[in-house]
Amino acid sequence: MARRLRERAPEDVEVRELEGEPVTLVDAWNGAGSVFVVDAVKSGSPPGTVHRLDATDEPLPATLSAASTHTLGVGEAIELARALGRLPERIVVYGIEAESIAAGPDLTPSVARAVDEAVERLLEELT
Repeated sequence: MARRLRERAPEDVEVRELEGEPVTLVDAWNGAGSVFVVDAVKSGSPPGTVHRLDATDEPLPATLSAASTHTLGVGEAIELARALGRLPERIVVYGIEAESIAAGPDLTPSVARAVDEAVERLLEELT
């Protein structure tokens, strides 16, 4: 997704693809005014649902959990940054409802469509 977004994003937008523990996000968005984070989530919604949540002023809902095996999720990384006074001026999370978090290179069709939708929605916000 990051590669597709990078190809079409305005020149003044930096697109990063990060793997590993979400706590590294706190350093990655240091000094940024607006940050958009995309991650896989599990909330009980149908696979491929795209959630958009503005976490600037309040935590992500507890019902929206990271679909990963990381120690901390994106929500916890945001709250850590908030507690440390290192939260960007604006932070929006796009959560794509996962069908499966099993390792593998291919996305399910519903999740692949959701990635396309999320790219389009992000581009609308960025322009």
